[in-house]
Amino acid sequence: MVKIAAILFGISTMLCASTAGERLEESALVLKEIMGTSDRSIPQDLLDKAHCIIVVPGMKKGAFIVGAKYGRGFMSCRKGHVGWSAPAGVRMEGGSFGFQIGGSETDVIMLVLNETGAEKLMRSKFTLGGDASVAAGPVGRTTSAETDALMRAEILSWSRTRGVFAGISLKGATMRPDKEVNSELYGKDLNNKEIIQSAEVPKAGSPLIAELNKYSSRK
Repeated sequence: MVKIAAILFGISTMLCASTAGERLEESALVLKEIMGTSDRSIPQDLLDKAHCIIVVPGMKKGAFIVGAKYGRGFMSCRKGHVGWSAPAGVRMEGGSFGFQIGGSETDVIMLVLNETGAEKLMRSKFTLGGDASVAAGPVGRTTSAETDALMRAEILSWSRTRGVFAGISLKGATMRPDKEVNSELYGKDLNNKEIIQSAEVPKAGSPLIAELNKYSSRK
C-alpha cells in the first residue's frame, strides 16, 4: 500500500508541475495527429454534429495515466456560427478506464452530441455513465449517423495509447471544472459556463481552437 501511494503521489506531483499552456499545446497536437490520420480518426460527420469536445492529453513519461484515476484537459463548445469557444479546464477522476499504469502516454477525446449533454458539462461535477450517458465512439473518416452509439449516448469517447486509437467507454469516471487552470489562463475566477459563453480565447488556447475550426465543417 505504501508503494502504491508513493507512485500515485509521484504521478500527481508531475501532473501539477505542468502548466495550463503546456497542456493546451499538447491538446492541440493530439487533435491534429488524430484527425490527420485518414482511416483511424474521429468520424467527420460526428465532429460536425458535436456540441462540445473534451480533450485530455497524455503527459509524457507516464505522468498522466488514466488508470491512476487522474487526468486534466480542456473542453470547448460551439458558439453559433462563430466557431468554438474559449477552452475551459476540466479534471477527470476515478473509474477504471482499462489503461495500464506505466504506459508512456494516453490521450482521451470526447464528443458531446446534444444540448442536454452540453448543459451537464457546466455542472460542478457529474459522472460519466451516470449523470450523462457515454459510449465508445466509432473510428474512421465517416460513419453512419444512425449507429446505435450515436442514437443512445450523450457523449462518445475515444482513447489513444501507444499509438492505438480506438473507442472506449469511460463509465464511472467523474468530471469537474479545473478551477486552478481557469484562474491561470484567465487571471480571475471564472466557472466553465462563463468561459464557454463569453470569455475571449487566450493566446495559449489559440492553437487548439484553430485545430477545432480547421476540422469542423458545420456552418
